[in-house]
Order: sequence, then C-alpha cells, then structure tokens
Amino acid sequence: MPQYLLGIYQPDGGVPDAETLADIVARLNAVTDEMKSAGSWVFSGGLRPPADATVIRASGGRVLHTDGPFAEGKEHLGGFTIVTAPDRAAAAEWARRISEITTLPVEIRQFQ
Repeated sequence: MPQYLLGIYQPDGGVPDAETLADIVARLNAVTDEMKSAGSWVFSGGLRPPADATVIRASGGRVLHTDGPFAEGKEHLGGFTIVTAPDRAAAAEWARRISEITTLPVEIRQFQ
C-alpha cells in the first residue's frame, strides 16, 4: 500500500497560547489514535523551528553548510505524519482532519 507524507505548514512566528495548543494536541492525538486503529499511521513528529535548520549543499567538490531553512518564506514545515493509504483520496481525508484541527495547510506527497 502506498505511503504518503502529510506535511503541516505553519506560519513563522509564535505558537498559540498554552490552552489553545493543549486542545490542538489533544485533538491531534485522537486522530493519531484513529490512524493507528485503522492501520494507517506509520510515523509522525513535530520539527524544531527553522532557525535550528541547516542546509547542506554539495557543489563543485565542496560542501556548503548554511544555517536556517533554504527557502525564504512566511511559513515552514512544522511537523509531519506518514500514513499508509490505499489511494490519494484516503490520504487526503487524514490530511483534511489534521488541517481542520490545526487550521494550517497540509501538503500530501506520495513516496516513490
């Protein structure tokens, strides 16, 4: 069965207040439990802020290390979930549920 990355994009800047964040986490945990029960959940995790990122680029026999994300933007990949699903529509349904909880965009990408 195909695997899909559900990438959650969040705006740069602060996080929600503690009470709001606790509610979001509880609701996401409930969806994760449903994914596990359905046999769809593979792995998920939140990422540290973009300022903690390092980009490695090899070019012309040299390796360049750059602090921070490669792309400049107003949002960044903040977390992800990997699911197995019979098709893109099933993966999109999990992504929709995550997006409704977080109110953030979720990108769906199938692994090769």
